[in-house]
Amino acid sequence: MTDDLAVLDATAQAALVRDGKSSPRELVDAALARVDAVNGELNAVIHRRDDRARAEADAGPRDGPFRGVPILVKDLDGSLAGEPLHLGNRMLRDLGYVADHDSYLFARLRAAGCVIVGKTNTPELGLLPTTESQAYGPARNPWDVTRSPGGSSGGSAAAVASGMVPFAHAGDGGGSIRIPASACGLFGLKPSRGRISLGPDDGEAWAGLVARHVVTRSVRDSAAVLDVLGGAVLGDPYGAVAPPARSYVEELGADPGQLRIGVLSARSPASLVEVDTACTAATDEAMVQVEKVCGHAVEYAFPDALDDIELLVHFTTVLAASTAYDLRNLAAMAGRALGCDDVEPFTWAQAELGRAVTAEAYIEAVESLRAWSRRVVRWWEPDGGGFDLLVTPTMAKPPATLGEIRGDDADGALLAATPYAAFTVPFNVTGQPAMSMPLAWNDGLPIGVQFVAAPGREDVLFRLAAQLEAVHPWIERRPHVHA
Repeated sequence: MTDDLAVLDATAQAALVRDGKSSPRELVDAALARVDAVNGELNAVIHRRDDRARAEADAGPRDGPFRGVPILVKDLDGSLAGEPLHLGNRMLRDLGYVADHDSYLFARLRAAGCVIVGKTNTPELGLLPTTESQAYGPARNPWDVTRSPGGSSGGSAAAVASGMVPFAHAGDGGGSIRIPASACGLFGLKPSRGRISLGPDDGEAWAGLVARHVVTRSVRDSAAVLDVLGGAVLGDPYGAVAPPARSYVEELGADPGQLRIGVLSARSPASLVEVDTACTAATDEAMVQVEKVCGHAVEYAFPDALDDIELLVHFTTVLAASTAYDLRNLAAMAGRALGCDDVEPFTWAQAELGRAVTAEAYIEAVESLRAWSRRVVRWWEPDGGGFDLLVTPTMAKPPATLGEIRGDDADGALLAATPYAAFTVPFNVTGQPAMSMPLAWNDGLPIGVQFVAAPGREDVLFRLAAQLEAVHPWIERRPHVHA
C-alpha cells in the first residue's frame, strides 16, 4: 500500500478513507514510511511529528474533504502550535523555539481533515530561490540531487515530487511557490493577493508581495485546497478580493472558451537576464499545444510596463525594509538584540540596507509599485489589451546547482538569484494569480511554464490547467529519487 499511495494525489487518498478502503492512520503510517525511505537523500523534512500525527489521525475530524490525508507544512509562512518554528535560522534552531498557536492557514487545513506529519526545509526567512540554509543544510532536488529544488518552498516541493506526501504547504513572496514547482515538476499556483488570509500574525507580508498556498502533483488537488483555504478573515487588509462564483473544483470541468493569450518567452522582463534556450523552447512548445490542441488564440505580446526597470529598484527597497522588520521580530522571539552572527551574511546585509530606508522612501517604493501594477494589469482589461492570460517561462534557467546561490555571499546572492525570479517577481508586485505547470523536461530536468491571469481570476487558470493536464499529463513521471 505504501508504494500505491506514493502515486495517488490527495483527492484520491481522501476518497479511500470516505469509501472505507483505508483509514487515516493507514495513510499517515504509509506517509511516514515514505519519509523514512527517501528523506535521507533529499533533506526535505526537518521536523517530524510521528507520534502526534498518528494520534491526530486516530482522533481527527470525522469529515472534511481531506480527512486523513497526510501533508507537510513549510517551516516558514505560518506557525503550528507546539512545534518548532525556526524559519531557516540557526539561532532559533539552537534556542529550540516553539510556536504557541496555529496560523489561520494551518487551522483550515486541519479542519479540512489533513494530518500534518512534519515540517519542511526552507532558506533563511525565505529570502532566496533555493533551499540551502546554514541551519539545516541543503534540500536536494529528487530529479537530480546535485541541484536545488528551488526556494523558498524547496523542501515542500522535494517532498511532494518524491512521493512523501500528495501536497505540501508553500508561500510565495517572489516566486517561492512557482519556482520550486518548476524545479521539481509540480503544479504550483500563487493565488491573488488577499485570497488566503495571512493571519493572525500578518495582515500583509513584504508590503503585500507574499501569498500562501500549496504545491501539488495534480491540478484538482490545488483547486480543492484553494476551496478550503480561500476567504478573508475579519481584519484582513485585502478582504475585498472578489470571492469565486463557484468552487474551484467545479471550474475544472468548465469550458474556458477561446482565450486570448500573450507570450513573453525569448527574453526576460527588462532584459534583466538571458533566457536559457530550454526555457524558451518549453514555453513555445506549450503554446503550440494551447493553440493547436486547446484552440486558444496565441500571439507574442506582453504588457509594456514589464520592461520598466523601476520595478526592480522599488522591489529591492521593499525587500530590504521587510528583512529589517523580520529581524526585529527575530530579536523579539530570541528575547535579545541580534548581531551579525545570528543570521546569514546575505540576510544581515539586506537588513542593514533596510534600516537605512527612511519612512518616506519606503512609502514611495510601495506607492510606486502600486502605480506600476496598475499599468501592468490594464493589459488584461478590454480597453488596455483585452488579453486573458500571459505566458512566460517560470524560470530563465533550469534548476540551479547546489551552491550556485549562497546565503553566505552578502554581495552576490541577489544577482545569482535573479535568473530564477525574473519572471515571477512582477506578479507578486501586481498581486495577480499565477501558476507554474510542468509541461516540459530537458536533460531529465523539469521545466515549468508560467501562466498569469487578471486579478482575482484563478478560475480562468484552473480551466486552462485542466485542459493542459488532460492533453499533456505529467503525474506519471517519476524523479530519480522517489518513494
